[in-house]
Amino acid sequence: MLLEINDIHKKFGGLVALQGINFSVGYGETLGLMGANGAGKTTLFSLIAGHQEPTLGSIIFEGQKINRMRPDQISALGIARTYQIVRPFRGLSVLENVTTGALYGAHKIRSIKNASKFSREILEDVELKDRAEDLAGSLTLAGFKRLELAKALATGPKIILLDEVMAGLTPREVNEAISIIETCKRKYNLTVVVIEHVMKALMRMCERIVVLHHGEMIAEGTPGQISEDSVVIKAYLGEQN
Repeated sequence: MLLEINDIHKKFGGLVALQGINFSVGYGETLGLMGANGAGKTTLFSLIAGHQEPTLGSIIFEGQKINRMRPDQISALGIARTYQIVRPFRGLSVLENVTTGALYGAHKIRSIKNASKFSREILEDVELKDRAEDLAGSLTLAGFKRLELAKALATGPKIILLDEVMAGLTPREVNEAISIIETCKRKYNLTVVVIEHVMKALMRMCERIVVLHHGEMIAEGTPGQISEDSVVIKAYLGEQN
């Protein structure tokens, strides 16, 4: 297994954000994380990426425990994430944003020239090539989401954690985003874990889905199994008369 989440708990004072989370992610898989707001999905991403530490449990990446590693160390191993709230360097160009990721990622590219060349290739992959010299702050929401993906790709990940990269997009933009993600997954031999509230997108992209509810894992299975799971339906829709 590429990534193993073993009995993860996370508390913030008296608030239990996650408890007893267990699942694994195989090489080349696309796994979905599903759950309502406050279910603990983004908190779990923060634990995997090293921005927070679990209260209990362990996170194993390629056989190595990464719980207490810094985010830069985890990135260097090949774990990248995007953010639900986009975080571009608005005063830098689109290309400079991506080049920064290339210089400090797993590829260990030290030449700005080589990092820039690699970044231009990524911008072509995410269909932002024509915006390379524009200020990042001038992009539309769809452009910001693509830039988030490009910045993560530039770090040279083995696994990429996508946090609602389709939130706020039109149906056409959602379809374009799915196509870009799937193309990049094949080209860069990626494993993908995706948080998404656009259910059609999640069902279309993922081989397997893990469902969180109030910090607990309530279901795991194929999209078809999850869509028919009575526990999941109850959690989302409540008791049916």
